[in-house]
Amino acid sequence: MKRRKVLKIILIVIAILVGIDLIAGYALMRFAIGSFSGRDESSEFSYSISDEALEAVTSNKERLYKLSAEWIEGSDVRQVSITADDGAIMHGSLVKNSTGSHLWVLLIHGYSRTRTRTYNYGMYYAGQGFNVLMPDMRGHGESGGNYVGMGWLDRKDILHWLDLIISEDPQAEIVMHGISMGAATVMMTAGEQIPQNVCAVVEDCGYTSVWDIFSDVLKDNAGIPEFPLLYTSELFGRIFAGYSFSEASSIGQLKKTTVPVLFIHGGCDTFVHTDMVYRLYDACPTEKDIYIAEEASHGQAMYLDPDKYFEKVFGFLGKYLSQP
Repeated sequence: MKRRKVLKIILIVIAILVGIDLIAGYALMRFAIGSFSGRDESSEFSYSISDEALEAVTSNKERLYKLSAEWIEGSDVRQVSITADDGAIMHGSLVKNSTGSHLWVLLIHGYSRTRTRTYNYGMYYAGQGFNVLMPDMRGHGESGGNYVGMGWLDRKDILHWLDLIISEDPQAEIVMHGISMGAATVMMTAGEQIPQNVCAVVEDCGYTSVWDIFSDVLKDNAGIPEFPLLYTSELFGRIFAGYSFSEASSIGQLKKTTVPVLFIHGGCDTFVHTDMVYRLYDACPTEKDIYIAEEASHGQAMYLDPDKYFEKVFGFLGKYLSQP
């Protein structure tokens, strides 16, 4: 009788723990990949870098935000859209170059951001004669989608954006350039059957896989191990969002790519840990190069030294584009 009572208590405790894990796992899934569509962008991340680097980043951001706002205001911006495979409508901004250039860049923003965060990059590309397409990613800004794709769902959306570019310009020479989640997106897209018009990829501070980045964030920010919470959250991600965190792998996709890739990362990145970029680089079988902005944290490589950043970018791209 006593043994039966103890067993009953144990089963009740197990049931309570399982219930807590299920509730927490679902909440984590909703928090991590719930849609940001129609919401204001989240606040800036806080990173530990040197005072000198912080001053440079802050000053350059302020300057470039102002300049890029003037660029957008003075440009003929066309609002465009595509329909994703699941019927969701994705929206973007297109700035065509007046010279008739066949150079194109598809710029992809990061997690919880919108296309406005790519204006600074677009301004530099436009200055080099590129046509610039800047979409809001799935579950962000004006674009539809009930869940954030973290690059995995987005890779299929990007194929439609590439088709839109080619419909505008069959002779297009396309660069895919992404930052953070956008970098993971372009790497994951690069492993698909992409049009021959895509000439190169630039990934800036992308992660190795969705599982890896979520695991790091849990451990670093909350001291929570992967098991069991992340496994439960992944299960709910598969059920509700249609993908698992472990299958969403930039490394796995890079192994299949046929286009050159430039890898960029901050040497002080403690969000998407800097060691990830070396694993990504090693996985890439095509022509490649790497630029580590040693004093930069996550997403800061361009803002630390914009001139050096784009010298690296255009120096790399120049080898794979037929036009100067």
